[in-house]
Amino acid sequence: MAVPKKKTSKSKKNMRRAHDAISAVGISTCPNCKEPKLPHRVCASCGTYKGKEVIDSDNL
Repeated sequence: MAVPKKKTSKSKKNMRRAHDAISAVGISTCPNCKEPKLPHRVCASCGTYKGKEVIDSDNL
């Protein structure tokens, strides 16, 4: 079984964890209705994607 020879310092431990932070979600606006939406997804308010109506707006 592997056992570390020396204690990992606080500096080394924190350097290893430096990239584990949570990043903010990118939000874009719908070009059709100007509502905020996630990029590369169908707009929840008007049902369009890339300028085409994908979901009937009557069913929303």
